[in-house]
Amino acid sequence: MSEPKLIDDQGYEQELLRLQSELIKLQYWIQSQDLRVVVLFEGRDAAGKGGVIRRIMQYTNPRIVRLVALPKPTERERGQWYFQRYVAHLPRVGEMVLFDRSWYNRAGVESVMGFCSEAEVQEFFISCPKFEEMLINSGIKLIKYWFTISHEEQERRFQARRDDFRKRWKLSAIDLEARSRWTDYTRARDRMFAHCHTEQAPWTVIDGNNKKQARLNCIHHLLSEFDYKDLTPPAGELPPGSEPNDYQGPPLPPGPPPAYQFKEKKEKP
Repeated sequence: MSEPKLIDDQGYEQELLRLQSELIKLQYWIQSQDLRVVVLFEGRDAAGKGGVIRRIMQYTNPRIVRLVALPKPTERERGQWYFQRYVAHLPRVGEMVLFDRSWYNRAGVESVMGFCSEAEVQEFFISCPKFEEMLINSGIKLIKYWFTISHEEQERRFQARRDDFRKRWKLSAIDLEARSRWTDYTRARDRMFAHCHTEQAPWTVIDGNNKKQARLNCIHHLLSEFDYKDLTPPAGELPPGSEPNDYQGPPLPPGPPPAYQFKEKKEKP
């Protein structure tokens, strides 16, 4: 195994942009090969899953790389087969779907917070490997990431979210309750790994204590899962556009009064 590359903040930005350029190539490859890809993002609260997902999607086509972040199940969904609500969001050919939380809610938050019974958790541990085997046998490529973080770093990020009103929406009631259940979540994680870390569908653990490092490592690993080629279409020439004619049309509806206006740049002599 090669030594990891040492980088600073400037190096991070450059490497992130390079990896995002590779994601563009990957999306064209997925589309051209009619692949169906599912990527699960799970782990501790505030471990950086959302930041990685945003960087993956920043320049990719949302019609090819799609995000699924489901709210809590409805009354109707609670009466369905547990995996049913997730099956509805699986990818079509030529698509990669990123699950921000997934069916592993049952092994994590639902188990720890008492939202399901122990019998339902045990049934999940029996059914989940079989369900994932079905997905893989149907031709879906399944990639599973678990983001880990230290107790101290998680607490620091929770405090930062509380102190910054722009981030306060990230602190849900469940997140606040989780602060007192660190060990319970650790036990739930270990049980889940024991049953669902399989040869066919293994977990890949991402150290989330350094956000920037976690983003680069996760995207780098995701890219390494594919033997893709660069099928980015060439720029080509734009066809000639039409010239405006005398048609003016009716006046447009008024907009709001401008709140901002950029200063005109002075040309250098």
